[in-house]
Amino acid sequence: MIKIGIINVSDRASAGVYEDIPGKAVVSLLTEWLTCSWEPVYRVIPDEQDQLEATMIELADAEGCCLVVTTGGTGPALRDVTPEATKAVCQKMMPGFGELMRQESLKYVPTAILSRQTAGIRNQTLILNLPGKPTAIGQCLSVVFPAIPYCIDLIGGPFLTTDVEKMKVFRPKS
Repeated sequence: MIKIGIINVSDRASAGVYEDIPGKAVVSLLTEWLTCSWEPVYRVIPDEQDQLEATMIELADAEGCCLVVTTGGTGPALRDVTPEATKAVCQKMMPGFGELMRQESLKYVPTAILSRQTAGIRNQTLILNLPGKPTAIGQCLSVVFPAIPYCIDLIGGPFLTTDVEKMKVFRPKS
């Protein structure tokens, strides 16, 4: 079974102050796009870098997730530490993901330049940081997802398939 980790990084959602809408938005999009069988491995944790690093490592190494998607913690606020945690646990950074997400977000809000989304590779896992707002999650994930299955192929992960009417991915012709 293909496993995909979803981590909502939020002090308030992890404390039960409000509902975890961002993580559910990721699950909804992946359910709509993916045609292969997959299982979400889901976590809601506070903005604590050590806890986030440990959770990313757990999902990548122990759970065997090919993809870990985080929501939240990518802004400039003092408690926003998601990019730092990602950099700490990854062997390779993939800055193009963040560049494309910011470029897409700038079409909607001028504050997109404040976002620090990034992505990186830990062994055979791609870790992708998304913003925390559900509309921004949809905008950002839909613009980078076409490259995600091929990236996972290149790092030795499972073959992800999608409904091409809903999400067309790119793989070079062999």
